[in-house]
Amino acid sequence: MRSGAKVGIVGGVFALVLGGVGYGAYNILDGLGDSGVGGGTSTAADSSEVKTGPVTEEEIADTSKKFLAAWAEGDAAVAAALTNNKGDAEPALAGYSETAHVTKAVITPGAATGSTVPYTVKATVSYKGTSKPWSYASKLTVVRGLTTGRPLVDWEPAVIHPDLAKGESLETGESSTASIEAVDRNGQVLTKEKYPSLGGILDELRKKYGEKAGGTTGIETWINSANADGTDRTLLTLVKGKPGKLQTTLDAKIQAAAERGVKKFANASVAAVEPSTGAIRAIANNRDDGYDAARKATVAPGSTMKIITAAMIIQNGLGSANTAVQCPATVPWMGVTFHNLDDFSMPSPTLKTAFARSCNTAFIKPVLPLDKKRDTALGNEAKQYFGIGQNWQTGIVTVDGSVPESRDAETAASFIGQGKIQMNPLNMASVTATAVNGRFRQPFIVAQSLDNRTFATATPLPPGVSTQLKDMLRYTATAPEGTATQAMASVDGDKGAKTGSAEVDGHATSDSWFTGFRNDLAAAALVQSGGHGGDAAGPVVAEVLRAGP
Repeated sequence: MRSGAKVGIVGGVFALVLGGVGYGAYNILDGLGDSGVGGGTSTAADSSEVKTGPVTEEEIADTSKKFLAAWAEGDAAVAAALTNNKGDAEPALAGYSETAHVTKAVITPGAATGSTVPYTVKATVSYKGTSKPWSYASKLTVVRGLTTGRPLVDWEPAVIHPDLAKGESLETGESSTASIEAVDRNGQVLTKEKYPSLGGILDELRKKYGEKAGGTTGIETWINSANADGTDRTLLTLVKGKPGKLQTTLDAKIQAAAERGVKKFANASVAAVEPSTGAIRAIANNRDDGYDAARKATVAPGSTMKIITAAMIIQNGLGSANTAVQCPATVPWMGVTFHNLDDFSMPSPTLKTAFARSCNTAFIKPVLPLDKKRDTALGNEAKQYFGIGQNWQTGIVTVDGSVPESRDAETAASFIGQGKIQMNPLNMASVTATAVNGRFRQPFIVAQSLDNRTFATATPLPPGVSTQLKDMLRYTATAPEGTATQAMASVDGDKGAKTGSAEVDGHATSDSWFTGFRNDLAAAALVQSGGHGGDAAGPVVAEVLRAGP
């Protein structure tokens, strides 16, 4: 430590409480002399032969015990030497007491699962005379060193705290941003405890608008973001600042439904907007990695993209909702053959029926007459009328969709939401909202007047196009042959939807997409590796829409 004062376990400041890892009798208060930490020997290290193969149960128990004991003693150098990345581990472990200001900690390991040892930490954080307890769970994994053959802790920042990522650190002190009390559109308080998906969003809103909202700073423990433009994440509040009230466009009832919806499936994300205004009503995610895919993902949207493709076909005079189109089982394009699901075909369906059945070939063949224009037609439609790629200023970090110019077979793939196209649920909820409303309204989560930011704009859809798109969406959600009918069966009112499945290289199962509307609420969901659109993403969207007006 910088002060030169070693944290002494004899004084009871830090302690290791033995749990279920098979250590046998070991009393941390007796000191570390017999534990092997710092002075013990290793059979692999003493041998001229580097040991190979998986680590043994004995090695897992011994190495994890030594590491946790050294960490508990506050000896960062010894603990780091027991990892496979001493250079990164030592400053991180030292910072636990130096910068995070943890003054007491009891580490209790549990039973190992394979080479992974879980443990709980019950700590006390103290800063300028103020202390507060702090508890959490984490884990470590023991691996064999590549060059030494020794069993070592596989170092990653999450060993210290599960939310830490590479390049991030823990710090305790006076917060750099003012506190906020974020409320929904009806004045109901929004917290990350009640609405877990809003954690990152609330932190961003605080950083950007805390001072504008009239808040003051407090004393906190937080994670310093690895990204220079990122948002620090508060883990513990020792002294609360005075929060400034910040009005958002979120709706607590709809947000709660979104939180329930994404819990139905792993890797699920959903976003909901109000078509008439663009106001964001809900954003939710259920992902182990904590990634906010609902507003940041950049993945292919599959057949939900046919909403924009249908608009392009109608506006270019290549078809209309009630005119006949071709839907063969396959269609060749520039040396690539595109298929319908299970190679189904339809004899002379209307564009509306082909949309409802999600016939891929019906949305590729009509575009052939565009010739050279076809490489840019979809991107122009998406940008000019649906606001995609228009640099949205929502009030938080969001990723605009992308429909770049394409060539050859990629052009055909783009018409059915594959190729280079990148979207996230917020983008697709907005696409549906535009189709329903007849004009693009940029999504936003706080009022434009709060910081006078510039909203993106787009040209209204030509007369009749929105009517046809809305009719196609309604048919897909209500007709017996509609791919969205089953998922939308529990949704009442004026409703419509579109399903999508996006193939992902290297994934055995496609991504599940679903977008729909009910009255003045549009929502879109993505369940990565979820299968067909109606199977996974559909129930998520239905849950959200039922909570709307």
